[in-house]
Amino acid sequence: MNRRHFLSLFPALPAALKAQISEPPSTSLFDGRSLDGWSIQDGPESAFYVTEGTIAGSPASAFPAWLRSARPYENFDLEFEWLPRGWSDGGLYFSAPEHGSRSRAGFKLSLFHQADNDLRGNSSGAIFPAIAPKLVNVKPKEWNTVRVSLDWPKLAVWSNGAQTHDLDVESHRELRHRLRSGYIGLETLSYPIRFRNLRIRELPGKLTWDTLYEQPSDLDKWTLTELNQRSPAQYLALGGVLRGDGLGNLTTKEKYRDFEIQMYLRGSLHHNGGILFRSRPGGGTNRYEIQLHDVEEAHYPTGSLYHFKRAAYPRIEPEKWYLFQMLVKDRWCLVRINGEDVMEYDRLENVDEGSIELQAHQAGRWIEYKSIRVRRL
Repeated sequence: MNRRHFLSLFPALPAALKAQISEPPSTSLFDGRSLDGWSIQDGPESAFYVTEGTIAGSPASAFPAWLRSARPYENFDLEFEWLPRGWSDGGLYFSAPEHGSRSRAGFKLSLFHQADNDLRGNSSGAIFPAIAPKLVNVKPKEWNTVRVSLDWPKLAVWSNGAQTHDLDVESHRELRHRLRSGYIGLETLSYPIRFRNLRIRELPGKLTWDTLYEQPSDLDKWTLTELNQRSPAQYLALGGVLRGDGLGNLTTKEKYRDFEIQMYLRGSLHHNGGILFRSRPGGGTNRYEIQLHDVEEAHYPTGSLYHFKRAAYPRIEPEKWYLFQMLVKDRWCLVRINGEDVMEYDRLENVDEGSIELQAHQAGRWIEYKSIRVRRL
């Protein structure tokens, strides 16, 4: 029996009681004693610790160190308290990626001790660094309450009971293509900020993704194509990581016309490959290719739509994971890397559905992939 049917059985229930039954309860994200349910990322073990029933940042929590929730969340209602002890600078992350820029690919709510009169994208309570808050009412050296409600595309924030944001995320170009699900995170930038009473209530999700690769059994969703006889490509399923080398393509059995695809990528120095889409039998011009080539001054560096438009080079680092997003709809294509738009093109001629392909283009220059997922638009 679903929730709607259950509630229909009690038409005389007061509205407040119905709401209480229909809304899932909030759960604690912090037990007050340990960092169970959290993990320190991009920093030493000493970056965060528990003291006096609070989570505290230490001098070792310099950027890019952050404290990450055990699992990702899509839509939610989150409440917490934070204490700026003197000069303080940090933030709350949400919809944050596993790798890549958390404040560009996901969201960062700026936490700063000072109440600015001139509201800016780095003021306390800003959606950093894009959207200034409607007001700042932070209390230095006191506990401040914050509530964040994300029910895509609606994003609302309250600070000490006053609403500071009421946004339609999709109406802001800086926000509309950010991740719609990801991790909750805490950042203190080496300042002794403290956090307590973190509670979250999950709201219904709205996205349905198809997994293309998460584990070795997902290779059944792909087939090998265009293998070079002298140096045929090999795609190795190494647990949650897919590794490609040699020359040839790994091609989806399903076909897609309009879609969004997300994955994490990393490659050897000066790797050479691509992500092909709307691919049809015969290769050649029957498809489009997004180049994967980490050479800044290359004719078509990483993110470029090969033969059509050069990308703004995203300055990816060899052997370091980065977030790749691509959206394709009708004649339009957008590529985002680590939360930045690097290529946009709106004159695609081939609008037929086709396969998605991972291209290995040079032996000895490996590329690895993980968490590949796609959704139809």
